[in-house]
Amino acid sequence: MCMETKQFDLIIIGAGPGGYETALEAAHKGLNVAIIEKEQLGGTCLNVGCIPTKCLCRNAEVLEDVKNSVRYGVNTGDVAFNMVQAVARKDEVVGKLVAGVEALMKTPGITLYRGTAMFQDAHSVCVEGEESVVIQAPNVIIATGSVTKFLPIEGAHGRGVVTSTEMLSLMEVPGRLCIIGGGVIGLEFASIFNAFGSEVTVVEFCKEVLPFFDRDMAKRLRTSMKKRGIIFRTGAAVTRIEDGTEEAKKVFFDEKGKEGCVEADLVLMAVGRAANLESLNFEDAGIATTRRGVVVDEHMETNVPGVYAIGDINGLMQLAHAATAQGKVALGRILADNASETINLNACPAAVFTVPELAMVGKTEEQLTDEGVEYNVHKAFYRANGKALAMDADDGIMKMLTDAEGRVLGGHILGAHAADIIHEVTLLMSLGGTLNDLRRTIHAHPTLSEILISL
Repeated sequence: MCMETKQFDLIIIGAGPGGYETALEAAHKGLNVAIIEKEQLGGTCLNVGCIPTKCLCRNAEVLEDVKNSVRYGVNTGDVAFNMVQAVARKDEVVGKLVAGVEALMKTPGITLYRGTAMFQDAHSVCVEGEESVVIQAPNVIIATGSVTKFLPIEGAHGRGVVTSTEMLSLMEVPGRLCIIGGGVIGLEFASIFNAFGSEVTVVEFCKEVLPFFDRDMAKRLRTSMKKRGIIFRTGAAVTRIEDGTEEAKKVFFDEKGKEGCVEADLVLMAVGRAANLESLNFEDAGIATTRRGVVVDEHMETNVPGVYAIGDINGLMQLAHAATAQGKVALGRILADNASETINLNACPAAVFTVPELAMVGKTEEQLTDEGVEYNVHKAFYRANGKALAMDADDGIMKMLTDAEGRVLGGHILGAHAADIIHEVTLLMSLGGTLNDLRRTIHAHPTLSEILISL
């Protein structure tokens, strides 16, 4: 039971990217900060999300390069892939980064509590863990993230059905992998395990994969992945999962009124993530929530003065960098040194680390059309770029959507290093620049970024 009471300037619940980076900045600004984490520092992103997944993406890239090395005049002979070593490298990278966060949490002005947080009231939090204590502060930031969604179907929690967390620790490559969900998580794992040697089938409910991305670009990515041997069943609603022959599973789905079935050795449930609304007793603290997440205003403040929610828990945008940016906005409000600052989530980039990569910022063609906004489309192709050809990475396209004056409404890139190049478009968009401003900017030659100035 919580007994001792301690006072702070700011309480942060959750030590993911939004939580720990906000704590660090707050301490540097002179606040006395308490941060609470019941699991691993770094949250989902660092431990079972962005970082470990990108480690396996790199393994897949290296494996593909080695398989195709003869094209570059490099004869390697037989190529063997060791999943155990790949996971060990992933764990090593994650361990280094977690240790780095642990060191940061020893910064003067930060007190880390390991345990479970529960509100006693909106500004008093009981921590049950290594040290049971009540901590109080005039300002509280909730950063408890999200949890994996499951389809409400028969067999969803059965043997042989895993989430992205378990996928990151597999010690063997499944012969046949069925992925339920063609979103970012599903496609990244499809790309990874296709390279590792799995026979991959993706079953997606929507008519096209990546339903929140530009449809044209999503279709191009699906076509590219299909050429690599990945099977897609789109417009297919999974109805149940049953045991198949031996250790296999059968995934049944309704596709245009007809029942289909995929048999696989492993099933990945990748139908998205939901705000972790079970993490705290929000109702007892009087904090308003919806099914989407904690309700916040443009400053990330909840309906309770002095209580904020950032990152996946508010349901605005499930991206680690969005959480960090939201933390800066909330802290500016708390410190009153930049109390009017808000965040433009329309200028927040997103990326899918498949082969090839897909990245975007701003609006899609579908969104602009639905909003009745007139726009112009500008396209340029990787196949006309010298660096892309030298890299043997000519499968790609850049597409810019602009208004009549050339201001960027949306930027979309499919191809090598798309996740890096998109930031040039993001900066242009944030500063209100035009396509002509981009074209007049000198780019180094030969680089992939030169494709932008040919739009």
